[in-house]
Amino acid sequence: MAGHSHSANIKHRKDRVDAKRGKVFSRLGKALAVAARHGGGDVDGNPALRLAVEKAKAANMPRDTIERAILKGTGGGDGAALDEITYEGYGPSGVAILLDILTDNKNRTASEVRKLFDRSGGNLAGSGSVAWIFQPKGIILIKQDAIDEDSLMELALEAGADDVQNVDGMYEVTCPPTDFTQLSDAIKARNIETELAEVTKLPQNTVKLDDSSARKVLRLTEALDDHDDVQNVYANYELSEKMLAELGE
Repeated sequence: MAGHSHSANIKHRKDRVDAKRGKVFSRLGKALAVAARHGGGDVDGNPALRLAVEKAKAANMPRDTIERAILKGTGGGDGAALDEITYEGYGPSGVAILLDILTDNKNRTASEVRKLFDRSGGNLAGSGSVAWIFQPKGIILIKQDAIDEDSLMELALEAGADDVQNVDGMYEVTCPPTDFTQLSDAIKARNIETELAEVTKLPQNTVKLDDSSARKVLRLTEALDDHDDVQNVYANYELSEKMLAELGE
């Protein structure tokens, strides 16, 4: 996921996950509960919860399902408490992988995730092994026909963005996580449609993969992404143009 391909990799992951509605609702429900647990159930006073609710609505999650998840996070409703964990590891070709986990059974999850790494020829690693590679960032993708570059640059920088790049037919706007809500609101206020808007973790350095190695890494990251307790998968691979085109088919 190098500078020129953040957009392609993030959007590929998003499109693939969005195709699995049940998985999406489970993931979003956990995110809602945790955001409400940390910052309370008031959307206006809890930016993390507000973002989680916006994502849930964008995925057409039913309103009552959203409300139940928030209630669970604030101490109501049924269900076991969720633990937040970060797992770090290496995939094929030394690709660094960072996982955000929400689980009600840490031992089970650790065992299952370790098996997925082992089967791929990768391995789980100790705390701090790869986390330093990834930097939290807000990222917003906008089609180039939505606004001209100069206008977007002026708007974004005034709202807290630290960079605007012209990437693969889209504008890629990045910002510190603390400025994401402000930046997102400024773009919405101009009625500019976004292709993606989220707080994520971007790698500061990458591993270039040939197509054979890329397929192995993608099989691992997709298997991890399919695990019910995995909320987010971050990896520092860089794909060839041929592989990106293949993924887009």
